[in-house]
Amino acid sequence: MGASILFIAALGVVAAWWLSRQRLTAKPWLEAGALGEFPGTGVSSVPAAKVGLGVFLAVVGSLFALFVGAYLMRMQVSDWRPLPKPGILWVNTAVLMGSSGALIWAQDAAERSDAKGVRTGTLLAGGAALAFLAGQVVAWRDLSDAGYYLASNPANTFFYLITAVHGLHLAGGLVALGQTADKAWRGVEPGRLRLSLDLCAMYWHFMFLVWCLLFSLFLVT
Repeated sequence: MGASILFIAALGVVAAWWLSRQRLTAKPWLEAGALGEFPGTGVSSVPAAKVGLGVFLAVVGSLFALFVGAYLMRMQVSDWRPLPKPGILWVNTAVLMGSSGALIWAQDAAERSDAKGVRTGTLLAGGAALAFLAGQVVAWRDLSDAGYYLASNPANTFFYLITAVHGLHLAGGLVALGQTADKAWRGVEPGRLRLSLDLCAMYWHFMFLVWCLLFSLFLVT
């Protein structure tokens, strides 16, 4: 259970960092200033969309924490047979990191009102995310070809299940990213896309963190 506790603790650290950056811990009823702004900063309060996404990510993190806990408990049973980790998983990890980095690039471009940079960043982020998902399918196929089928061992089942759930969450994020990219390519001003890009980046960074923790768990166990 130690790894499960570390997984939850890591998610907690990220959540605390995000909260500190967004000033969700502030007490506006004790502060004087213009409505919707924090006194002395001129910074508007956190958009409701960011708060909602933060809550959603907390729920998603809890879901994966439960998966990790079940994984660690089940592996103590004698019928557990660890499966090999396809080398392409390392490539997939690097690709997903690149996707997350491309969104940071798009965010910076939006701040500079660089429409071309926003379009390029969103295109690269989406393409890399699709490449990651394709790489996961290749990993599943390689394992299946080697005789590690879904139902042949509990370790196999957990690996396929956890990676599939992660992939589904990333695929869901691609819908939002696709909508943002479509607006960028239709000529919407970069300033009007900043919130959408921020939300996509938050989601991508979180999913990348979750994948890194899951991949580390697979390697260690």
